[in-house]
Amino acid sequence: MENLTLRSWSADDRDLLQAANTPEMTAYLNGPETEEEIDERHARYLRLQSAGEARMFVIVDDEGERLGSIGLWPVDWHGAPAMETGWFVLPSAQGRGVATRALELLIEVARRERTGRRSLMACPGVDNAASNGVCRRAGFTLVGTVTEPFRGADLTVNEWVLDLEATDGGDAESPPGRA
Repeated sequence: MENLTLRSWSADDRDLLQAANTPEMTAYLNGPETEEEIDERHARYLRLQSAGEARMFVIVDDEGERLGSIGLWPVDWHGAPAMETGWFVLPSAQGRGVATRALELLIEVARRERTGRRSLMACPGVDNAASNGVCRRAGFTLVGTVTEPFRGADLTVNEWVLDLEATDGGDAESPPGRA
């Protein structure tokens, strides 16, 4: 596994969203976005990051190549403040542990900057074996599934949670309302 770093999302990174906007890369997200939606998402990343409301990163290898993206933003999850994460890794970098290592780096950021939010959660599609495996390897606990509208259709996702106060990542408590 090459050395990876996370660098802040910049105005020059819109093309990374475009590169990931293929039917294969969005199969577990109800399909590709329109050009307008990509523009809106890129602008939202910049705006939220500038306001300190989210941390969006580009995953970069030791040669400076951009391999994907990962982010961190506050959410209200089952009535409690939490942080959510999501990521993508370009096909040329998949299968090399990039997403798992990037998530480990992001967990370090989340533990430093959680601002009263104890839990980090991720919601990969139930059929997305790769992303569900990343959650498992990073120490998240699967606590349930939920189906919600996303990009014009229902999307069923697994709910994974990590207790940011636990030192080994394996001591996550069940969220409020869950047994």
